[in-house]
Amino acid sequence: MKISLLCSDPTHPVIPYLQAWANAQSGTHQVSLVSRKDQLPGGDVLFLISCTELVGPAEKAKYSASLVLHASDLPKGRGWSPHIWELLQGADFITLSLIEADEPVDSGRVWKKTKINIPRHALWDEINHALFSAEVELIDYAVKNFDDIEPVVQDEKQPATYYRRRTPEDSRLDIHKTIAEQFDLIRVCDPQRYPAFFDHLGHRYIVKLEKVS
Repeated sequence: MKISLLCSDPTHPVIPYLQAWANAQSGTHQVSLVSRKDQLPGGDVLFLISCTELVGPAEKAKYSASLVLHASDLPKGRGWSPHIWELLQGADFITLSLIEADEPVDSGRVWKKTKINIPRHALWDEINHALFSAEVELIDYAVKNFDDIEPVVQDEKQPATYYRRRTPEDSRLDIHKTIAEQFDLIRVCDPQRYPAFFDHLGHRYIVKLEKVS
């Protein structure tokens, strides 16, 4: 099969997982890992992973199927960074959905869902590892079962919910609250891409959390 993986940020931490999966397909499938939609070569299936570009009909027409990985139990949690919002709300598991790319965004038919346990002590890198590993497993599942999968429409009895795009300000800590009160926020913040921070005495401080036992 000719397979394309589109991830908008070439420095995104999911890239090593995608590259490893692509390398493992050598000799079996032809896999392209690209960061812009104008680089898409066309083929059998396109996977959109952490893709911030709007992929339209022209790009999707190059493929038999265009699929999106989205970390929520759709139709709940459409929009941006759903797993981060849900962990901040106290969730101890997240659902990863593999859906068809369709309009409106995140409304496509479902190919498969899987649940991922996230312990309340898991830090950002452990959360990423669990999520990215599950994403690769779903990609693998879709490729291996491509001709047999019968997609289903999203549950119309469940009202859709939406999350807005997170901004750096969402990583701001309150110096008047305890660490325990803000632990969930600190642990989900990627210290390289969107670190937790606070302002005090005219300066800004970044908080980096490391698990040692």
